[in-house]
Amino acid sequence: MVTAGSRFLSFAALAALLYGIPVDAQTGRISGVVRSAGGVAASGAMVRATNQSTGATSRATTAADGSYTVSNLAPGAYTVSASLLGQRAASQKDVRVAAGAAVLLDLVLQPLTLEAVTVTAMLREQEVKEVPFSVVAATADVLRARGADNIEAIAANVAGLAVQNLGPGQSQPAIRGASSGQIARDQPGVKEEVGAYLDEVPISLSLFTPDLDLFDVSRVEVLRGPQGTLFGSGSLGGTVRYISNQPELGESSTFGEVGGSAIDRGAPGSSAKLGFNVPMGDKVAFRVAGYSNRLPGYMDAVQPNLRINQDVNGGERTGVRAAFRIVPSQRFSVTPRIVYQDVKMDGWNRIDAFNILANPFTTTRPAVTLGERQLFTQSEEPFTDQFLLTDLNLKYDAGPVSLTSITSYTHRDILVVRDATALTGSITGGTIGLPANIYTLDAPLDDSTNSKVWTQELRLSGGRDRVKWLVGGFYSKNKRHYAQDLFVSGFDTLAAPILGAPYGFTQGLLAPKDHLFWSTLSYDLRQYAAFGEATLSVTERLALTGGLRYYDFDESRQQIFDGIFAQDSTGKALLSQPGSTKANGVAPRFIASYKVSDALTLNAQASRGFRLGGINDPLNLPLCTRQDSITYSGHPSWKDETAWNYEVGAKSEVAGGRASINLSAFYMDIRDLQLTVTAGQCSSRLILNAPKARSTGIEAEVTASPNEHLDFSTSLSLDNSKLRSSLKDVAGNVISAIQDGNRLPTVPQVQWSAAVTYRWSVGAGSRVFIGASDQYVGSRYTLIDDEAPGYGTVDLTTFGAHTIGGPLTQSTFTFDPLLPAYNLFNLRVGVTRERWELTVFGNNLTDERAFLALDRERGRRARVGYLTNQPRTVGATLRFSY
Repeated sequence: MVTAGSRFLSFAALAALLYGIPVDAQTGRISGVVRSAGGVAASGAMVRATNQSTGATSRATTAADGSYTVSNLAPGAYTVSASLLGQRAASQKDVRVAAGAAVLLDLVLQPLTLEAVTVTAMLREQEVKEVPFSVVAATADVLRARGADNIEAIAANVAGLAVQNLGPGQSQPAIRGASSGQIARDQPGVKEEVGAYLDEVPISLSLFTPDLDLFDVSRVEVLRGPQGTLFGSGSLGGTVRYISNQPELGESSTFGEVGGSAIDRGAPGSSAKLGFNVPMGDKVAFRVAGYSNRLPGYMDAVQPNLRINQDVNGGERTGVRAAFRIVPSQRFSVTPRIVYQDVKMDGWNRIDAFNILANPFTTTRPAVTLGERQLFTQSEEPFTDQFLLTDLNLKYDAGPVSLTSITSYTHRDILVVRDATALTGSITGGTIGLPANIYTLDAPLDDSTNSKVWTQELRLSGGRDRVKWLVGGFYSKNKRHYAQDLFVSGFDTLAAPILGAPYGFTQGLLAPKDHLFWSTLSYDLRQYAAFGEATLSVTERLALTGGLRYYDFDESRQQIFDGIFAQDSTGKALLSQPGSTKANGVAPRFIASYKVSDALTLNAQASRGFRLGGINDPLNLPLCTRQDSITYSGHPSWKDETAWNYEVGAKSEVAGGRASINLSAFYMDIRDLQLTVTAGQCSSRLILNAPKARSTGIEAEVTASPNEHLDFSTSLSLDNSKLRSSLKDVAGNVISAIQDGNRLPTVPQVQWSAAVTYRWSVGAGSRVFIGASDQYVGSRYTLIDDEAPGYGTVDLTTFGAHTIGGPLTQSTFTFDPLLPAYNLFNLRVGVTRERWELTVFGNNLTDERAFLALDRERGRRARVGYLTNQPRTVGATLRFSY
């Protein structure tokens, strides 16, 4: 009989035996020589050995004769790579190391060719050239070389990706022309057109796509065309994925950067960023990256006393990303993470072209002519955005099957403050006819959004012989609260005797006194989905992929509106409007990929994307004209938008891998397109469904590195997206320019970019580089309304005897609602060594003033303006890593 004591003695004896074995007998090593293509020993090359199961990395540096040894390697399969400045890295996978064994492996570095970028566009690792549809992966090095530090700059360098910039932290991307137009900050129920992800976690929030800092980001993937099968709702046009660097086992590193910049006629900017990767034993690693940026202002705000506040749109962005990677065994890994970012801005990048309270046409108010980068404000317009993400990534490799679990919680707290004095003045002074001491009262309008999102995704994946497959389930719960508050201090006291109303008449059932518009909207959104996709290698050259996603969505909503500008004009008629909507359906995808040769692959795809519907806000009837209330009533909700995308493409390498050419052509059939429209003079925005639309286009990318000194790239997109149906009212009139043949908004018909970099060696271990990039974005509209005949002409006399500042020197104001094309040129010069890089840069060197979006209040009667870009900027950045 085996007793507990005998088992203990046996264990003790075994432990003693193991501890008596030398470490080298329990681990292995890899040795060899690294040479250049000409056979010369490569001194100073960095050799890394990465365990393919655990991710643990060990490294060594080659000696003068090119020799190296990486020791103390746990048994397993390794990927071994060697890199040296100015040469293409060499890599060898599946290097098997046994306990006590020594493996000999020589590596040969090659002349620089194109970098092979690995992506996870199909939720498995592949090189970009192996993905059978159109995808772009801009690495951190590429983004730096082109001066791209936000999603707007990324879009300028990616064919087919357009971004509507509505101010700091308010970016709205569109891909392949599938665009509804500008989504405003007071439309919290509108769903995304493009999915945004941080690694594997969705972070989209309609208009408020997080303006993430790109420090310690490995790459940004742009997946063109509907991605509903794997990425669900909000990916109708495509998906943008920020892929961050993960903790590395067995490697200690410190990295960071400091920089400063100066803007023509603007404020200075600065940045400080620092990160660490710290191994904690051989099974745990910790990685943290923090940053603090001073975002320079460049807009000047004219005040009512004609004093000018300079650089009012400056701000700060600070944040941190911290993660652990825990690998208890070669099969199981745990990665908990927390991400926090805080953005504070002092104002807006808006140019006022016309403001009802400040224009050159008045004769009874001070005439004001605003400059090229000026706006008119009476009160400050701050913006704050606090973003918190926590997630937990679990992976278990069971051999033929792998299990992945991603659990996340995201919390956004956003406050947008607008100076609504022009809007309020157009009502109190223009429509009602109150005197100047009332219609010029400060009227800050607060828009607050609080969103809490929980998501859970489970995936099983595997492959055997010629089949690779993936199945999964997804659940999300989103609780969102939106509130709006227009506080005009002193209005009640001043207006009551003139209107013959009792004091306190602005007091609503919920709205406090002097709060002329007050609302609170609560949303509860839930979604369930099941998805799967499989790839069958029919032959060595032909592969077929099929996938399907089923989704079930429901939304409940409670809307409460109060205040004299809402429907509660008596203080006794509070509007409480509950609502709900449900949807379910499927999103399939079919792909065929044929490998003509090792250098050429042809692809074809048919895929369906979807964008969930929602519930419209009620009209602000007290502000509507009679015709507006007739035209825009009767649209309590909007339907799901769907799209079928058909595309063909080719991916090729030429010149022995020194150049690549990627081409794609697509046709997208869109049904029930969700168009954003301005409801006339109601100061309301609605979503209306256009029955049919289509987008066709071509995308091309050419990248080349003809020698170790030179590399260049260019991309081009041609897009023809139009409505194929009209929407009319009961009288047969077209509503808000939703007319067959009109262009879809926010998307340029032509967009291209080009970049070139030249490098050369200077002394031992140093290389100097000079790089230039140029981005062209064609003309586009902001909203579908902008295409209505005569939309660019504003009648300044519609208020008649109540015209503010009247009589006016002219009766109309004209502007062009078609945003003009623009071109941005950037230049960078720097020196690189193994541990650091110093760069001097110039962005927008031609000082182009681009119009990014049209901004309007009360259907143009109160204000017309443009959101604009940053002027010429020069600066320097020092990056380091050791």
